[in-house]
This record gives sequence, C-alpha cells and structure tokens, in this order.
Amino acid sequence: MASKNRVEVPEAKAAMDKFKFEVASEIGVPLKQGYNGDLTARQNGSVGGMMVKKMIAEQEKKMVGQ
Repeated sequence: MASKNRVEVPEAKAAMDKFKFEVASEIGVPLKQGYNGDLTARQNGSVGGMMVKKMIAEQEKKMVGQ
C-alpha cells in the first residue's frame, strides 16, 4: 500500500519533519528517526493533532494581522 503521508510542498519536507519532532518532544512522545511502530496510535495521533492545532493558530494570527 502506498503511503499517503506526503508534503504538499516538497521543499517544506525538512521543515515539517523538524516541526514534527519539536511537537513530539513538547508533548512527551518519544518519536525517533526511522521505525516508530512501538508507539501507540494515540501517541502518534497526538503529535499530528498538535501539529494541526499549532498550524491553525499560526494561520489565524496571520489572518488578523498579528
């Protein structure tokens, strides 16, 4: 099965990976390079959820001119 986890702007892949590891560290998820099959779906989901929450907050700030 092909992976659906792709970056819409390929040039942003490195920045998104860095962001993912920063968020994981902030919320205490032991994410590491490579295989992370030992993490639960809840742990992995919390990283993605927090990333989306932070990206939305940043966009909202830009929309109101802050």
